[in-house]
Amino acid sequence: MIRRIFGWSFTLTGVGLLAALAMGGPRALVLVAILAVLEISLSFDNAVVNARVIERMSPFWQRMFLTVGIVIAVFGMRLAFPLLIVGITARLSPADAIGLALNDAAEYGRRLHEAHPLIAAFGGMFLLMIFLDFIFEDREFAWLAWLERPLAKIGKLDQLSVVVALSVLVGATVVADVDTGSVLTAGVLGIVTYLLVNSLGELFEAGQRVEGAQAEGIGTGLPALARDEEPLTVLPPAGGRRPSGLAGATGRAGFFLFLYLEVLDASFSFDGVVGAFAISDELLIIALGLGIGAMYVRSLTIFLVRRGTLNEYVYLEHGAHWAIGVLAAIMLIGLGREVPEIVTGLIGLAFIGTAMLSSTLRNRGAARDREIIAAEQVAPEPAETRN
Repeated sequence: MIRRIFGWSFTLTGVGLLAALAMGGPRALVLVAILAVLEISLSFDNAVVNARVIERMSPFWQRMFLTVGIVIAVFGMRLAFPLLIVGITARLSPADAIGLALNDAAEYGRRLHEAHPLIAAFGGMFLLMIFLDFIFEDREFAWLAWLERPLAKIGKLDQLSVVVALSVLVGATVVADVDTGSVLTAGVLGIVTYLLVNSLGELFEAGQRVEGAQAEGIGTGLPALARDEEPLTVLPPAGGRRPSGLAGATGRAGFFLFLYLEVLDASFSFDGVVGAFAISDELLIIALGLGIGAMYVRSLTIFLVRRGTLNEYVYLEHGAHWAIGVLAAIMLIGLGREVPEIVTGLIGLAFIGTAMLSSTLRNRGAARDREIIAAEQVAPEPAETRN
């Protein structure tokens, strides 16, 4: 299964490293490898969240995410989008922005770095909304129960996540020495984008459930599976249950889940693209390295879905969202000061690793409890009791 899932990633790695070697020799090869590792370390929590969302998608939209989505991720978010940002902020035409990137990489990197506050505000607020909506919702399992349970209780206040996000945005812009108007606008757009894409996805999923219930001939007040496609025929989890209890989202619902994943990927990639210029100022080298990393994130998403990992390790999703919350905070701190990408990557991996360890210990404890109960049920009665 490893070879089947990661096959394209291994192939792209080989092609990318050979291309780097041909372009710039061993130095370019090493830089591409470093950038790929950086992207993977920064985006591991992205793969965990992707896996939970892709479980809700129909086979068609899963294939779109794994094919068209990777093209958008590699060439759109890691190559074209930075050019667009530089073009807009520096008021350059697309041709001039491309020429600047190819002919004066140092100046292109400087222009992109100047646009970093706007990028960080948009991406940071989008990620912060994901984190807040997660921790403000009451869930079956709590990882940091002493903190998550109280947050879930106060999360019953309507639109609390929006209020908190806007308050954080205003506070971050006041503290940082930035163009307040532009940064506030970018941050609000990040919140609006999250609310729009997430709400539309949920709206069409709800409509799909109603249509499925009507097709079954039962009352619309009862949940039912949509009948147009079987869930997860392309990427079935190995023995894992689907937490949503729904068939894969199709049509408009699937499209907005797909769009949600692409915006999420963009939010994760922003800091990586800007930070990559600290390693290399060559656009093609950066695109190769980050593109290889993005491919591994996609493959890791498939692996998590097929293995049912999120259902087996119940705290993994919690760890990923806490890592996302920290990443959002780091992006907002980055409005006024530099935060090394290695710090972001290590913090994310620490949350993921701790959540995995906690899940493993929980599973072992549950297994021991089951063994004790089973032993008590089959144990013979004492002789005194029989007499």
